[in-house]
Amino acid sequence: MSDAKEAAPVAIARRNPVPERKRLTSAGLIFETLLDEIVSLALPPGTPLQEKMLLERFQVSRTPVREAVIRLAEMGLVDVFPQSGTFVSRVQVNAIPEAVLVRKALEAITVEAAAASDDPRRALRLDGLILRQRMAAEHGEVGLFHEADEAFHAEIAAIAGHPGIWRLLMQVKVQIDRARRLTLPVLGRMQSVMAEHVVIRDAIVSGDRDAAKTAMDHHLSAVIPDVAELRGRFPTYFA
Repeated sequence: MSDAKEAAPVAIARRNPVPERKRLTSAGLIFETLLDEIVSLALPPGTPLQEKMLLERFQVSRTPVREAVIRLAEMGLVDVFPQSGTFVSRVQVNAIPEAVLVRKALEAITVEAAAASDDPRRALRLDGLILRQRMAAEHGEVGLFHEADEAFHAEIAAIAGHPGIWRLLMQVKVQIDRARRLTLPVLGRMQSVMAEHVVIRDAIVSGDRDAAKTAMDHHLSAVIPDVAELRGRFPTYFA
């Protein structure tokens, strides 16, 4: 990236580095490592993924590296050009509205079920995750904030008795997650995300299913206008 203005958010939005492993013998481990780095923008759009470099880094044969790259390509996270090489793809803007619709539909189910749950510890479980977010925000730890954010939504699915829904959503929302790594620090979304989570938490704890669903819908709707603004600021990040 040659534009200094566009390079800055990467340093801000980067997650805590994935611990280096002495030897990775599984395509799955290579895939998970690269997935984390792409979604967190530690590997920003346009970054070349040279096979030789990956072989040296992970100390494996070509087969697991190629299998991992194929999986990433199937998710739209890397572009493979036979004559040019493999590069981290831009964030696919056209895929985001559809992913948001899927996420809204599935999280409407989990948040309503969580509000209907008789779990006596649901307030405690959600409060702990909101506290984690607050602490991460106070220290400017975008990666930790994002992890606590994810855990909050996963916990709602667990309280609802549908943890598998969140696991499914993890595959659907990768382009949303990449965009959100820019929205959190650049657009100052951390405080508003926490406030929205508190509204969702209160509706769940009070057992108000309609309010919980409305609050979740409002919360998830924010990503689309955010992306429209970010695309203007960082055109080389989006396609």
